[in-house]
Amino acid sequence: MKKSLLVLLLLALSVLSGYLMSKATLVSRVGITFFYKEYNFLKVWWQGALAVFVILLIFILLQGYIQNKYAKQTARMVHLVAIPVALFGLFLTYSDFRHTLSHRLLGERFHLGAYLFWIGWIMISLFYVLQKEVVDTKGIATEQSQQTIQ
Repeated sequence: MKKSLLVLLLLALSVLSGYLMSKATLVSRVGITFFYKEYNFLKVWWQGALAVFVILLIFILLQGYIQNKYAKQTARMVHLVAIPVALFGLFLTYSDFRHTLSHRLLGERFHLGAYLFWIGWIMISLFYVLQKEVVDTKGIATEQSQQTIQ
């Protein structure tokens, strides 16, 4: 899978996430307006989507840097460790939404939007873990997504 396809997929995921988070319940929207003003951007779908997309792009760039600058085993280990970290973040988000009243009142659509962020990070990590190496004409191993075989 090419990185540009991954970015497009994450863009679509971010738009869906931003849309879902903008659909918080009426009670929650009032609470955000009056008490949690720092989260006002989540009430506008494209602002929430932009926030999610920018964070996921940072993960792509960071993990891509690790993939290119570190030994194959080290980079693979970082990507493999990122998956349980993201799963733990997903679990903590789920747990928080179930046990904190103000977060529970946000509604299921908002919750699904937040879960999509963690799924996006897992997709990025799996993308780098599943990349195959190819050997170019000089016998040097390179990433398949960076160079095509002629």
